[in-house]
Amino acid sequence: MRIRPVVAVAGALMGLSAFALPATGAQAAAHGHPPVVVGHRGAAAYAPENTLASVDTASRLGIAWVENDVQRTKDGELVVLHDTSLARTTNVKKVFPDRSSWNVGDFTLREIEKLDAGSWFGAKFKGERVPTLEDYLEEVEDNGQNLLMELKNPELYPGIERQALRELRHDGWLDQEHLKRRLIVQSFNADAIKKVHRLNPAIKTGFLGSPSVADLPKYAAYCDQINPPHTAVTRKYVKAVHALQGPHHRRLELYTWTVDDAKAAVSTADLGVEGLISNKPDVVRKALSGTDS
Repeated sequence: MRIRPVVAVAGALMGLSAFALPATGAQAAAHGHPPVVVGHRGAAAYAPENTLASVDTASRLGIAWVENDVQRTKDGELVVLHDTSLARTTNVKKVFPDRSSWNVGDFTLREIEKLDAGSWFGAKFKGERVPTLEDYLEEVEDNGQNLLMELKNPELYPGIERQALRELRHDGWLDQEHLKRRLIVQSFNADAIKKVHRLNPAIKTGFLGSPSVADLPKYAAYCDQINPPHTAVTRKYVKAVHALQGPHHRRLELYTWTVDDAKAAVSTADLGVEGLISNKPDVVRKALSGTDS
Protein backbone atom coordinates (compact mmCIF):
# COMPACT_ATOMS: atom_id res chain seq x y z
CA MET A 1 0.00 0.00 0.00
CA ARG A 2 1.31 3.46 -0.86
CA ILE A 3 0.24 5.97 1.83
CA ARG A 4 0.39 9.66 1.00
CA PRO A 5 -1.12 11.60 3.92
CA VAL A 6 -0.53 15.03 2.33
CA VAL A 7 -2.09 13.95 -0.96
CA ALA A 8 -4.94 12.29 0.89
CA VAL A 9 -5.89 15.43 2.79
CA ALA A 10 -5.44 17.66 -0.24
CA GLY A 11 -7.46 15.31 -2.42
CA ALA A 12 -10.30 15.21 0.05
CA LEU A 13 -10.43 18.99 0.42
CA MET A 14 -10.12 19.62 -3.31
CA GLY A 15 -12.70 16.94 -4.02
CA LEU A 16 -15.19 18.68 -1.76
CA SER A 17 -14.56 21.95 -3.57
CA ALA A 18 -15.45 20.28 -6.87
CA PHE A 19 -19.03 20.01 -5.68
CA ALA A 20 -19.21 23.65 -4.60
CA LEU A 21 -18.56 25.21 -7.99
CA PRO A 22 -21.15 27.71 -9.21
CA ALA A 23 -23.61 26.45 -11.80
CA THR A 24 -24.49 28.20 -15.02
CA GLY A 25 -28.08 29.34 -15.36
CA ALA A 26 -29.12 26.35 -17.45
CA GLN A 27 -27.44 23.92 -15.06
CA ALA A 28 -29.01 25.54 -12.03
CA ALA A 29 -32.41 25.20 -13.64
CA ALA A 30 -31.86 21.53 -14.34
CA HIS A 31 -30.05 20.50 -11.14
CA GLY A 32 -29.54 23.23 -8.63
CA HIS A 33 -25.86 22.21 -8.91
CA PRO A 34 -23.44 21.15 -11.66
CA PRO A 35 -23.17 17.53 -12.71
CA VAL A 36 -20.66 15.33 -10.92
CA VAL A 37 -17.37 15.15 -12.84
CA VAL A 38 -15.84 11.66 -12.91
CA GLY A 39 -12.24 11.03 -13.95
CA HIS A 40 -12.31 8.34 -16.65
CA ARG A 41 -9.87 5.56 -15.69
CA GLY A 42 -8.43 8.08 -13.24
CA ALA A 43 -7.25 11.04 -15.29
CA ALA A 44 -6.49 9.18 -18.49
CA ALA A 45 -5.44 12.20 -20.55
CA TYR A 46 -2.59 12.94 -18.14
CA ALA A 47 -1.39 9.58 -16.77
CA PRO A 48 -1.55 5.93 -17.84
CA GLU A 49 -5.16 4.82 -17.50
CA ASN A 50 -6.31 2.64 -14.61
CA THR A 51 -3.02 2.96 -12.73
CA LEU A 52 -2.39 4.35 -9.26
CA ALA A 53 -0.56 7.22 -10.97
CA SER A 54 -3.77 8.08 -12.79
CA VAL A 55 -5.77 8.03 -9.56
CA ASP A 56 -3.20 10.28 -7.91
CA THR A 57 -3.20 12.67 -10.86
CA ALA A 58 -6.98 12.98 -10.58
CA SER A 59 -6.57 13.68 -6.89
CA ARG A 60 -4.04 16.44 -7.51
CA LEU A 61 -6.50 17.98 -9.95
CA GLY A 62 -9.14 17.99 -7.21
CA ILE A 63 -11.32 15.33 -8.84
CA ALA A 64 -13.45 13.60 -6.21
CA TRP A 65 -14.75 10.72 -8.39
CA VAL A 66 -12.72 8.26 -10.46
CA GLU A 67 -13.85 5.42 -12.73
CA ASN A 68 -12.07 2.12 -13.28
CA ASP A 69 -12.40 -1.31 -14.94
CA VAL A 70 -12.11 -4.61 -13.08
CA GLN A 71 -11.10 -7.98 -14.56
CA ARG A 72 -9.71 -11.28 -13.24
CA THR A 73 -6.39 -13.08 -13.69
CA LYS A 74 -5.83 -16.74 -14.48
CA ASP A 75 -5.28 -17.48 -10.80
CA GLY A 76 -8.39 -15.64 -9.69
CA GLU A 77 -7.08 -12.25 -8.61
CA LEU A 78 -8.95 -9.03 -9.42
CA VAL A 79 -6.96 -6.40 -11.31
CA VAL A 80 -7.74 -2.99 -12.78
CA LEU A 81 -7.41 -2.88 -16.58
CA HIS A 82 -9.68 -1.79 -19.41
CA ASP A 83 -8.86 -4.03 -22.37
CA THR A 84 -9.36 -7.79 -22.43
CA SER A 85 -5.78 -7.92 -23.70
CA LEU A 86 -2.73 -6.59 -21.88
CA ALA A 87 -1.07 -5.64 -25.17
CA ARG A 88 -2.09 -1.99 -25.57
CA THR A 89 -1.21 -0.67 -22.11
CA THR A 90 1.70 -2.87 -20.99
CA ASN A 91 4.92 -4.31 -22.39
CA VAL A 92 3.51 -7.85 -22.32
CA LYS A 93 4.54 -8.54 -25.93
CA LYS A 94 8.15 -7.93 -25.00
CA VAL A 95 8.08 -9.84 -21.71
CA PHE A 96 5.94 -12.74 -22.94
CA PRO A 97 6.37 -12.71 -26.75
CA ASP A 98 4.91 -16.20 -27.26
CA ARG A 99 1.69 -15.71 -25.30
CA SER A 100 -0.62 -13.99 -27.80
CA SER A 101 -3.35 -12.81 -27.63
CA TRP A 102 -2.11 -11.68 -24.22
CA ASN A 103 -5.51 -11.80 -22.54
CA VAL A 104 -5.75 -10.86 -18.86
CA GLY A 105 -7.41 -14.17 -18.02
CA ASP A 106 -4.47 -16.14 -19.42
CA PHE A 107 -1.90 -14.64 -17.03
CA THR A 108 -1.33 -15.10 -13.31
CA LEU A 109 -1.07 -12.10 -11.03
CA ARG A 110 2.64 -12.77 -10.53
CA GLU A 111 3.16 -12.61 -14.29
CA ILE A 112 1.12 -9.42 -14.63
CA GLU A 113 3.09 -7.82 -11.81
CA LYS A 114 6.22 -8.13 -13.96
CA LEU A 115 4.75 -5.84 -16.61
CA ASP A 116 5.37 -2.13 -17.14
CA ALA A 117 2.00 -0.39 -17.45
CA GLY A 118 3.34 3.14 -17.68
CA SER A 119 6.08 3.49 -20.31
CA TRP A 120 3.62 3.30 -23.22
CA PHE A 121 2.17 6.59 -21.96
CA GLY A 122 5.40 8.40 -21.16
CA ALA A 123 8.92 7.85 -19.84
CA LYS A 124 8.13 9.46 -16.48
CA PHE A 125 5.65 6.67 -15.79
CA LYS A 126 8.11 3.85 -16.43
CA GLY A 127 7.63 1.04 -13.94
CA GLU A 128 3.98 1.80 -13.16
CA ARG A 129 2.15 -1.49 -12.60
CA VAL A 130 -1.27 -2.94 -13.28
CA PRO A 131 -2.86 -2.55 -9.84
CA THR A 132 -4.85 -5.17 -8.03
CA LEU A 133 -8.34 -4.07 -7.08
CA GLU A 134 -7.25 -4.16 -3.43
CA ASP A 135 -4.35 -1.77 -4.05
CA TYR A 136 -6.57 0.46 -6.17
CA LEU A 137 -9.25 0.69 -3.47
CA GLU A 138 -6.62 1.56 -0.88
CA GLU A 139 -5.24 4.34 -3.08
CA VAL A 140 -8.67 5.82 -3.74
CA GLU A 141 -9.42 5.67 -0.02
CA ASP A 142 -6.08 7.24 0.92
CA ASN A 143 -6.83 10.09 -1.48
CA GLY A 144 -10.32 10.65 -0.06
CA GLN A 145 -11.87 9.94 -3.47
CA ASN A 146 -15.02 8.11 -4.55
CA LEU A 147 -15.33 5.22 -7.02
CA LEU A 148 -17.42 4.44 -10.07
CA MET A 149 -16.36 0.79 -10.51
CA GLU A 150 -17.02 -1.02 -13.77
CA LEU A 151 -17.16 -4.80 -13.97
CA LYS A 152 -15.49 -5.27 -17.37
CA ASN A 153 -16.50 -8.24 -19.52
CA PRO A 154 -18.05 -10.11 -16.56
CA GLU A 155 -19.24 -12.83 -18.93
CA LEU A 156 -15.57 -13.90 -19.20
CA TYR A 157 -15.22 -14.25 -15.43
CA PRO A 158 -18.05 -16.28 -13.88
CA GLY A 159 -18.70 -15.23 -10.30
CA ILE A 160 -16.77 -11.95 -10.53
CA GLU A 161 -19.75 -10.03 -9.13
CA ARG A 162 -19.66 -11.89 -5.82
CA GLN A 163 -15.87 -11.77 -5.73
CA ALA A 164 -15.77 -8.02 -6.34
CA LEU A 165 -18.29 -7.44 -3.56
CA ARG A 166 -16.18 -9.55 -1.20
CA GLU A 167 -13.17 -7.37 -1.99
CA LEU A 168 -15.18 -4.20 -1.50
CA ARG A 169 -16.37 -5.46 1.87
CA HIS A 170 -12.87 -6.55 2.90
CA ASP A 171 -11.52 -3.08 2.14
CA GLY A 172 -14.28 -1.25 3.98
CA TRP A 173 -16.22 -0.04 0.94
CA LEU A 174 -19.59 -1.52 1.88
CA ASP A 175 -20.19 0.47 5.05
CA GLN A 176 -22.95 3.06 5.23
CA GLU A 177 -20.78 6.01 4.24
CA HIS A 178 -19.44 4.39 1.08
CA LEU A 179 -22.78 2.92 0.06
CA LYS A 180 -24.57 6.24 0.43
CA ARG A 181 -22.03 8.66 -1.01
CA ARG A 182 -18.87 7.08 -2.38
CA LEU A 183 -19.52 3.97 -4.49
CA ILE A 184 -21.34 3.08 -7.70
CA VAL A 185 -20.98 -0.25 -9.53
CA GLN A 186 -21.70 -0.30 -13.26
CA SER A 187 -21.38 -2.62 -16.26
CA PHE A 188 -22.38 -3.02 -19.89
CA ASN A 189 -23.69 -6.44 -18.85
CA ALA A 190 -27.22 -6.14 -17.48
CA ASP A 191 -27.14 -9.61 -15.92
CA ALA A 192 -24.04 -8.65 -13.93
CA ILE A 193 -25.78 -5.57 -12.56
CA LYS A 194 -28.87 -7.61 -11.71
CA LYS A 195 -26.63 -9.99 -9.78
CA VAL A 196 -24.87 -7.17 -7.91
CA HIS A 197 -28.25 -5.75 -6.93
CA ARG A 198 -29.47 -9.16 -5.81
CA LEU A 199 -26.34 -9.84 -3.76
CA ASN A 200 -26.40 -6.43 -2.06
CA PRO A 201 -29.47 -4.29 -2.78
CA ALA A 202 -27.90 -1.33 -0.92
CA ILE A 203 -25.26 -0.81 -3.61
CA LYS A 204 -25.91 1.98 -6.10
CA THR A 205 -25.74 0.54 -9.61
CA GLY A 206 -25.56 1.78 -13.18
CA PHE A 207 -26.13 0.24 -16.60
CA LEU A 208 -23.71 1.32 -19.32
CA GLY A 209 -25.60 1.79 -22.55
CA SER A 210 -28.65 3.33 -24.15
CA PRO A 211 -31.73 1.15 -23.59
CA SER A 212 -34.79 2.11 -25.56
CA VAL A 213 -37.28 4.31 -23.74
CA ALA A 214 -39.73 1.40 -23.79
CA ASP A 215 -37.20 -0.81 -21.99
CA LEU A 216 -36.16 1.70 -19.33
CA PRO A 217 -38.70 0.44 -16.73
CA LYS A 218 -37.03 -3.00 -16.80
CA TYR A 219 -33.67 -1.46 -15.93
CA ALA A 220 -35.20 0.72 -13.23
CA ALA A 221 -35.95 -2.44 -11.25
CA TYR A 222 -32.24 -2.94 -10.48
CA CYS A 223 -30.38 0.16 -11.71
CA ASP A 224 -30.05 3.58 -10.14
CA GLN A 225 -28.39 5.01 -13.23
CA ILE A 226 -28.55 4.72 -17.02
CA ASN A 227 -25.12 5.67 -18.38
CA PRO A 228 -24.99 6.11 -22.17
CA PRO A 229 -22.30 7.61 -24.43
CA HIS A 230 -22.73 11.38 -24.63
CA THR A 231 -23.40 11.18 -28.37
CA ALA A 232 -26.59 9.27 -27.59
CA VAL A 233 -27.94 11.72 -25.00
CA THR A 234 -30.85 13.97 -25.91
CA ARG A 235 -33.09 16.12 -23.76
CA LYS A 236 -35.96 13.76 -24.51
CA TYR A 237 -33.95 10.73 -23.40
CA VAL A 238 -32.86 12.43 -20.17
CA LYS A 239 -36.48 13.29 -19.45
CA ALA A 240 -37.51 9.66 -20.01
CA VAL A 241 -34.82 8.44 -17.61
CA HIS A 242 -35.81 11.00 -15.00
CA ALA A 243 -39.46 9.98 -15.24
CA LEU A 244 -38.62 6.68 -13.52
CA GLN A 245 -37.58 5.71 -10.01
CA GLY A 246 -34.77 3.25 -9.39
CA PRO A 247 -34.64 0.45 -6.80
CA HIS A 248 -33.88 2.92 -4.00
CA HIS A 249 -37.05 4.90 -4.76
CA ARG A 250 -35.15 7.88 -6.10
CA ARG A 251 -35.27 9.38 -9.56
CA LEU A 252 -33.10 7.51 -12.06
CA GLU A 253 -29.85 9.34 -12.83
CA LEU A 254 -27.87 9.62 -16.02
CA TYR A 255 -24.05 9.72 -16.14
CA THR A 256 -22.59 10.02 -19.62
CA TRP A 257 -19.19 9.36 -21.23
CA THR A 258 -16.66 10.34 -22.52
CA VAL A 259 -16.80 14.15 -22.54
CA ASP A 260 -13.39 15.78 -22.98
CA ASP A 261 -13.90 19.34 -24.25
CA ALA A 262 -15.49 22.41 -22.74
CA LYS A 263 -18.16 22.97 -25.38
CA ALA A 264 -19.43 19.39 -25.21
CA ALA A 265 -19.36 19.52 -21.42
CA VAL A 266 -21.57 22.60 -21.24
CA SER A 267 -24.02 21.44 -23.91
CA THR A 268 -24.35 17.97 -22.37
CA ALA A 269 -24.73 19.34 -18.85
CA ASP A 270 -27.50 21.61 -20.09
CA LEU A 271 -29.49 18.54 -21.08
CA GLY A 272 -29.92 17.80 -17.38
CA VAL A 273 -27.51 14.90 -16.81
CA GLU A 274 -26.24 14.14 -13.31
CA GLY A 275 -22.69 13.13 -14.22
CA LEU A 276 -20.00 13.61 -16.87
CA ILE A 277 -17.20 11.05 -17.22
CA SER A 278 -14.05 12.53 -18.73
CA ASN A 279 -10.41 11.83 -19.57
CA LYS A 280 -9.85 15.55 -18.90
CA PRO A 281 -11.95 16.08 -15.78
CA ASP A 282 -10.23 19.37 -14.97
CA VAL A 283 -11.26 20.80 -18.36
CA VAL A 284 -14.85 19.69 -17.82
CA ARG A 285 -15.00 21.01 -14.26
CA LYS A 286 -13.66 24.41 -15.37
CA ALA A 287 -16.23 24.59 -18.17
CA LEU A 288 -19.07 23.78 -15.78
CA SER A 289 -17.89 26.32 -13.23
CA GLY A 290 -18.55 29.15 -15.66
CA THR A 291 -15.24 30.79 -14.78
CA ASP A 292 -12.07 31.54 -16.68
CA SER A 293 -9.73 30.62 -13.85
